[in-house]
Amino acid sequence: MSTRLDHRNPLVFDTHELGRRPGALQRLSRSVEAPAALGVEGVIGVPEGAPVEIDLRLESVMEGVLVTGTARASAEGECVRCLEPVELELDVDFQEMFSYPDSDDRGRSKAAADDEAEEGEDMIPLEDGMFDLEPLLRDAVVLALPMQPVCRDDCAGLCSECGANLNENPDHHHDVVDARWAALQGLAGSLGTDEKDNMSGKASDGDVRSAAEKQEK
Repeated sequence: MSTRLDHRNPLVFDTHELGRRPGALQRLSRSVEAPAALGVEGVIGVPEGAPVEIDLRLESVMEGVLVTGTARASAEGECVRCLEPVELELDVDFQEMFSYPDSDDRGRSKAAADDEAEEGEDMIPLEDGMFDLEPLLRDAVVLALPMQPVCRDDCAGLCSECGANLNENPDHHHDVVDARWAALQGLAGSLGTDEKDNMSGKASDGDVRSAAEKQEK
């Protein structure tokens, strides 16, 4: 069950001044505060309360009011590669048809033909001559935002070993040993230690014999 639109909401627009004469035009400009969650949650979006500049063109047609508009705002997020802040200027276009309620000369509701009903499924009805722009604005902004924002196209990201920013230190690297050779390196190290011990042992035996020979002389 839908709730009634509040004309005090800055994203709710009134079409009464436009009238219902086909071809009538009205242009509106309004600066509003961004609603909550205007963007891709946890990735990038327009901060709640940030200014959004809206320009609208309202055109009365037989079926209702055709709304064509542009919204400008600044989106904020973080680079998916290096986690540095990202700011993106948005300039999005949108268009939507808001239909008049179907009524006869006495103001009573009348049933539409089956084909007309199918065509009307894609149109949002006006409510007391008003429409809510927020859903349309939200869809346009989300479609314009990147799902994986980057600070620049050639961002090198972070080191997978220590998290260092590779953009600031492009020569950063770690000596990586193939795991298949790690065991052999360990074995080689232990063999080297044993050989050193053996050499030390032989040297000690030679020193003992040399000292004994000197004493006999």
